Amino acid sequence: MKSFLLIGQSNMAGRGFTNEVPPIYNERIMMLRNGRWQMMNEPIHFDRPVAGVGPAASFAEAWCEDNEGEKIGLIPGAEGGSSIDEWAIDGALFRHAINEAQFAMEDSKLGGVLWHQGENDSQDGKYKEYYQKIQRIFFQIRKELSAPDIPFIIGGLGDYLGKAAFGAGCVEYQLINEELQKYARDTENCYYVTAKGLTSNPDGIHINAISQRIFGIRYYEAYHKKEHVHEPLTNEKELVDKCHNRENTPAEKTYIALENFTRGKISYEELMKAFS
Repeated sequence: MKSFLLIGQSNMAGRGFTNEVPPIYNERIMMLRNGRWQMMNEPIHFDRPVAGVGPAASFAEAWCEDNEGEKIGLIPGAEGGSSIDEWAIDGALFRHAINEAQFAMEDSKLGGVLWHQGENDSQDGKYKEYYQKIQRIFFQIRKELSAPDIPFIIGGLGDYLGKAAFGAGCVEYQLINEELQKYARDTENCYYVTAKGLTSNPDGIHINAISQRIFGIRYYEAYHKKEHVHEPLTNEKELVDKCHNRENTPAEKTYIALENFTRGKISYEELMKAFS
């Protein structure tokens, strides 16, 4: 099984409203929780009670489309509101991410690292040291995991920032994006993914659910083709629709029924019917 480490702040953890998009259930997409692999459902992260839809589910669904019969594992490690300094190599977030990845690597092969962070550093000139800081962090991740060639896919910040609500203070987001793009250009096996055209929740800082689905497709495009994605994909909405409209397998339908029963959405009799 290929596994992917998910790190950064809240837009990697996911804050898209789960009721705004169809759920993705796929018995070949696993997530690491309490030291065990289980079938993915959202939210993948539980960094906050408000965790929701992030980019990883559609990334994984797109991966499954190209890797028939294989499984993919998602390793949640993002932390909402975290600054780049909180990801320092001697800090708790870094050490936790490394520990989780090492645990996952006991029975999976690490396929890449998905990173999204920067909103917290989009003010007060913090961009000036951002390149050096991510350079140190990413180098050390590869070293700690004995994976010198592991791909990094790094997402840009959205153009909705710096305008309203909680995102109004992120006035230097474009400068952070420039540093991310520069690092991706300078570094082997590192690819930048644009957030152009993505939209936010009403809070003005968190990417909304449908845009997170699109973002995940872009992340996969960069990973799969090993190239930067600087513009929206011409067919990304069709690819998202494909993620949402895949016919569920019998095992997935049973899982969905059990989840609905435990949430009080269906009766015991309806659950038994799903099992028959």
